[in-house]
Amino acid sequence: MLIDFHTHTTASDGALSPEQLVDRARSRGIQLFAITDHDTVAGYRAAAAYYSPSEGEMSLLAGLEFSCVWSGATIHVVGLGVDCTHPVLEQGVARLAAARIDRGNVIAERLEKLGFPGALEGALLAAGDSQLGRPHFAAWMVEQGHVADVGTAFDRYLGRGKPGDVKAFWPTLAEVTGWIVAAGGVAVLAHPLKYKLTRSKLHRLVADFKDAGGEAVEVVNGRQTPEQTRQLCRLALECALEVSLGSDFHRDGPWTAELGVELRHLGSLRGVWERWLPAIRSPGDPL
Repeated sequence: MLIDFHTHTTASDGALSPEQLVDRARSRGIQLFAITDHDTVAGYRAAAAYYSPSEGEMSLLAGLEFSCVWSGATIHVVGLGVDCTHPVLEQGVARLAAARIDRGNVIAERLEKLGFPGALEGALLAAGDSQLGRPHFAAWMVEQGHVADVGTAFDRYLGRGKPGDVKAFWPTLAEVTGWIVAAGGVAVLAHPLKYKLTRSKLHRLVADFKDAGGEAVEVVNGRQTPEQTRQLCRLALECALEVSLGSDFHRDGPWTAELGVELRHLGSLRGVWERWLPAIRSPGDPL
């Protein structure tokens, strides 16, 4: 059985429209699917308006991926099964939209000092109706001929530790987790290994996440090694968290995972998807 609880569309930084992503997921035979765009539920709303499943077809779950700050690090928290109309969630989404514009202004100011004027206007044009993010600045830099490709833009100007890596405008981990819980959703700590934290600091992050109402951790996110999966399962077990699975799909590419993750044997771990498919147990390859 295939599920996918972490995907992106053109509503944030994905390459496929919500409609195209739904069609891809259906063609893959995915049975439970969540669209989790960065800081917006616009992708899910568009997909839900487009997709009318018949009995037994793929179920579509409301979701999003919030950006936040914890102990100076940018952390991502996925919300699953949220009420998109809940006022607390709507206020949180509006706050993140404003934060992205404020952050974009700072990124543009820093790029201008490096000799790249007009970055904010160019990035906003590249973003269109999407949430403004660094990929849009990268796309503008490529279009203007400032860099050869998006990868170079991140390596030199926008990636971790570079001038365009601006974190100060995100809300806290506790705040965004609280928004998800208030909206009736399940908060999932996204891709814990990507933060490159020490073991002790990662456990502190998880403890604070749980204190704020977080209930699950991603143990599969895109392409990762079996040992990384086992490491994350141990983390979930030690911290008494449920587990989630996702491709983190943005676009097709040589280093990206295809949509859909096969359910695995989880031992004593509980899958967050059991909340929506309590009767289904589909054994796959052991973790």
